[in-house]
Amino acid sequence: MVLRHAGEIVTLGAIAGALGLNRSDASKIASRWVAQGRLIRLRPGVFAPVPLDSAPADTTVVDPWVLVPELFGTAYVTGWSAAEHWHLTDQLFRRVCVKTAEQVRGSLVAVRDAEFFVSHVSEDLLFGLSARWIGQTRVSVADPHRTVVDMLDDPRLGGGARHISDCLTAYFRSEHASREKIIAYAERIGNGAVFKRLGFLAERALPADDPLLAACRERLSAGYAHLDAALAGDRIITRWRVRVPRSLAHEARDR
Repeated sequence: MVLRHAGEIVTLGAIAGALGLNRSDASKIASRWVAQGRLIRLRPGVFAPVPLDSAPADTTVVDPWVLVPELFGTAYVTGWSAAEHWHLTDQLFRRVCVKTAEQVRGSLVAVRDAEFFVSHVSEDLLFGLSARWIGQTRVSVADPHRTVVDMLDDPRLGGGARHISDCLTAYFRSEHASREKIIAYAERIGNGAVFKRLGFLAERALPADDPLLAACRERLSAGYAHLDAALAGDRIITRWRVRVPRSLAHEARDR
């Protein structure tokens, strides 16, 4: 009865409403179900059901995405997690990559066996989102274009420059590819480094006369950006005003 009423996330209010109890009695029942391994306590008053076919000692959350709205409020899944969702990568990542409009106290959040990499996004930049329904829970996820732009805006979300390059190549080969949308999204983000990184990486996947490359060149801002701040930018690609690791520089058309 409670699961039919609540869905994938169970609150004390849902237990009370489904069973016609006050919150005190609902809290006692929830505590008993946690002890019996029927619920996992996510935080005070919020629980996730344990699958009925799970072993007694198995208290894992089947799909960590279902926790995103409850844990992070106004938020969406992006980066490597969205790249997996849109089949832009074959790599599997344990952590779920999330952007939230709520205050972020730390980039890593762990809830039982589920782990999240979290960063902040302002509410005026909540665009380019799609929806994934998990039972009764609606989870926002970056669309393919926003997924790529988010990784270019903050390479931490892409799992490294090499992986971002692979995702971008897969994007251009996919049914989702839209040069107009990726340029429009990058302009709306307002980070000049995005066009520098996009131009450098897209040049490796597209013909030299592709209009996307010309569009990136027209939008280059002054100064030099790191392709990935986590890697040494010991080579400068002047065409794109970007600092890149030596291992990637030799693959560039222009040094």
